Amino acid sequence: MRVDVLTLFPEMFEGVFHSSILGKAQEKGLVSLNTLNFRDYSSNKHSTVDDYPYGGGGGMVLKAEPIFGAVESLTEGLNAKPRIILMCPQGEPFTQSKAEELAGEQHLIFICGHYEGYDERIREHLVTDELSVGDYVLTGGELPAMVIIDSVTRLLPGVLGNETSAVTDSFSTGLLEYPQYTRPASFRGWEVPPVLISGHHGHIELWRRQQSLLRTLRRRPELLEQVELTAKERSWLKEEHGYERPSGEP
Repeated sequence: MRVDVLTLFPEMFEGVFHSSILGKAQEKGLVSLNTLNFRDYSSNKHSTVDDYPYGGGGGMVLKAEPIFGAVESLTEGLNAKPRIILMCPQGEPFTQSKAEELAGEQHLIFICGHYEGYDERIREHLVTDELSVGDYVLTGGELPAMVIIDSVTRLLPGVLGNETSAVTDSFSTGLLEYPQYTRPASFRGWEVPPVLISGHHGHIELWRRQQSLLRTLRRRPELLEQVELTAKERSWLKEEHGYERPSGEP
């Protein structure tokens, strides 16, 4: 996969792109992570990339020209159009399923804005996706882009040492992940659940599934309403924890 980031602050990505999983993924040749300063594509003699909004109002708006120019420099001659992602608090909420969708692409371009907003023609005639990492506003799109790039890259085949890790992550199954333990089996009087050291894989899988259901019920009950449950799981949740699925839910 190739990932290009349009930003006014490429230095912000240096540590992130060359550390931990992202750094190792590049060393393995599994992903290429690049930054491009779209100020270089301004035709103004002062290299300005923003201007006052038509109609008045506070703040500055990113101009269409440098954004279009930077994207076109990356896509010229390509047979397949990449996904062009605008980081924006007005965008679609980013989710694990969106990460899985983007992980199937060969080329992603992220546009990180600053100031008051974007010239609307960028949204209408250039980008394929608008994404948000939450209902709050940040100084720019760089931090959200880092979050999404990390989330997507770790799903690429060969990136994680254990290929099952991403499959069992929270949200990948629609549920929060079950509790995890490691050595020692006893720490300050707190014991690892006996089932996990029993060696009985069937019992372990059942315990993990039930713990995922219970943790989701306690912390994110709205997620549980969208998960397909077996009859036994419905009965267990109702009898043991007083949870009953609203009528009409799967």
